[in-house]
Amino acid sequence: MLPCFAVFRCAVSPTGDKLYIINQHQHKLLTLARDGTLLATLTDPELDTPRGLQVTPLGQVLVCGWRSLTILQVDWEGKSKLASLATERDGVWNPRSVCYSSTTSSIIVGQWDSNNILVFRVE
Repeated sequence: MLPCFAVFRCAVSPTGDKLYIINQHQHKLLTLARDGTLLATLTDPELDTPRGLQVTPLGQVLVCGWRSLTILQVDWEGKSKLASLATERDGVWNPRSVCYSSTTSSIIVGQWDSNNILVFRVE
C-alpha cells in the first residue's frame, strides 16, 4: 500500500486495467494493476519531480518533469521512456500539466508561475 503523500497525480488507462501514479518525491512513475499490484516503476533523469500526467485515448502516457523541464512519452506498460517530446529548448519551463487534444492533434502544456500555455502539434 502506498502512503498518501506518495501519490501526486494518477491516471487510468483507456481499458481500465492500469493505474499510473506519479510519486514526485521519489521522482517515479508507478504502474499498478487494477487490483493494486505493482507492475512497473519508471525512473529517468528527465523525470525530475514529475507533476503532470495524461493518458491519451490510445493509451499513450505523457508525463511532465517539473524540475527537468521536459514532457516525456512513456510506453503503455510504464517501463520505459519512448521519447522526450519537448524540453527547455522548446520553451518548456516548470511544466505542471499536460493534455492531449485529439481534435487538434496537439499536446497542451500548462506551466507553473507563467502566463504561457504551450501547444505542440503532433503528427
